[in-house]
Amino acid sequence: MSEITETIQELLTVVGLDADYRNDSIGLLEKGNSRYVRDLKLNFTSTLTSAHLSEKECALVALSIAVNNNNKVLTEFFEKQSLTKDATAEEIAEAAGCASLLALNNVFYRFRHFTGKEKYTQIPARVRMQLMSSPVTGKEFFELMSLAVSAVNGCEMCVNAHEKSILALGATEERVFDAVRIASIVTSAGKVIY
Repeated sequence: MSEITETIQELLTVVGLDADYRNDSIGLLEKGNSRYVRDLKLNFTSTLTSAHLSEKECALVALSIAVNNNNKVLTEFFEKQSLTKDATAEEIAEAAGCASLLALNNVFYRFRHFTGKEKYTQIPARVRMQLMSSPVTGKEFFELMSLAVSAVNGCEMCVNAHEKSILALGATEERVFDAVRIASIVTSAGKVIY
């Protein structure tokens, strides 16, 4: 067995898949004996820890991104991780709800931003966002998840608004940075693990 195949099997085992599981992307990396597999494994396992986020917060941010990216394998993995880190069913549901709500907001506000027309900022949005008003995870952390999803979805206006709000709520730039780092790694892993 090659070192690459062994690393792939280790990564698959981490996420709860059978070591023999393969999909098109994993197959391409394995056939090409890609050194990237080692980076992918190291990057992915580093999502579970942060000096600035609790283990539960890491798992919930990752879960929100997995839901946002419609990745069933990673959604199941990070739901289990969240539970092992003492997240409640309500907090897990909020991470999933955050992904859905921010998908809506990111499309809507990106449209407003891209067009740059004042008229579109004057027309009422007519969308409900009650989830944001009193989140069970707390306002600062909900904003942090919202920022991470917005970064993945590429909404500059939302990223800037959430970052400003998070800092005003007393969070550090290191918390912001780690949440976006986790979001980027989960998105990267999801291109191979699905």
